[in-house]
Amino acid sequence: MQVAETDKSASCRPSDGKPPLIVVITCDVISEEVAEIARGEPRVLHIEVLRQGLHNDPPLLRAELQIAVDRVEAAMPEATAIVLGYGLCSRGVEGVVTKRCTLVLPRAHDCITLLLGDKDRYAEYVAAHPGTYWYSPGWNRCHVPPGRERYDKLYKTYLEKFGEDDAKFLMETEQAWFTSYDRATYVDLGTPGATDSDVAYTQACAQWLGWKFDRQKGSRTLLRDLITGNWDDERFLVLAPGQTPQMTADQQVVTAVTLNGKEIAV
Repeated sequence: MQVAETDKSASCRPSDGKPPLIVVITCDVISEEVAEIARGEPRVLHIEVLRQGLHNDPPLLRAELQIAVDRVEAAMPEATAIVLGYGLCSRGVEGVVTKRCTLVLPRAHDCITLLLGDKDRYAEYVAAHPGTYWYSPGWNRCHVPPGRERYDKLYKTYLEKFGEDDAKFLMETEQAWFTSYDRATYVDLGTPGATDSDVAYTQACAQWLGWKFDRQKGSRTLLRDLITGNWDDERFLVLAPGQTPQMTADQQVVTAVTLNGKEIAV
C-alpha cells in the first residue's frame, strides 16, 4: 500500500453545504445497534452489514470493505457519504478509499469504543484493567467468546479431527492464550438485543474462567453522531475521495493520507 505523508490539515467537509445522504457499512457485531439508531433517520439510505471476524485477517477486511464501498458508490448515486461502523480493527480499514463519496470513520481502535461512546473512556478503562476481554450482545451473538461453551465446542472439534491426545494438547494451548486476561467486561447500549441472558452468559463465562466480571453501561452518543452526520474533528476522521485512513501513534488514532503519493490539501 503506497501512502503519502500525513495530511496535517483538518478533516474534509462536503463543500456544497447540503446534509449528507449516508450509507453505513458496518460489522455484524454492532449491526443491531446501528439499525436501531438509524431507524427513522431519513438521511440514512442503506445499511450494509459485513460478517464478523474479518478483522482477524486485515487484508481480507480491507478487500471486503473496498468491495462494499465500490458497490455502494456504483449502485447508489444519490449517496454522498459512506460511514464505516468500524474502528481501526487490526488496521484493516487502512487503504480503503472512495472515488466519489465522503468517507467517515470514528477515531477508534475497535468497536468497543463505539459501544462505550468515547475513545478516552475506552483508553482509561483498558489502562486501569489491561487484562480485559470484552463481551457485548453482538460479540455473544456472532461468535463463541471465552468460556465453557467455547471450550466444549473446540474440544469436540479437535477430538473428532485429531484424537484425544492431540485434542487435549490443543486445548491446553488454547487455554494458555487466555492467561493474559483476568476480567470479562460486558457493555451494551440497552438495545432490544441486550437481554438479561447476555449478562448472565458473560457472568457464567467469567466464573468458569476464574475472571472478574464487570458491566459497563454504554453510550449511544458516538455511534449516533457517526450515523447521523454530526462529525467533529475530535471524534471522527472525514475523508475526501482519494484519501484513506492510517493509524497514528497518538490520541488521534487515525489520520488522512493519500494512495497516489501526493498529499491532498483540504
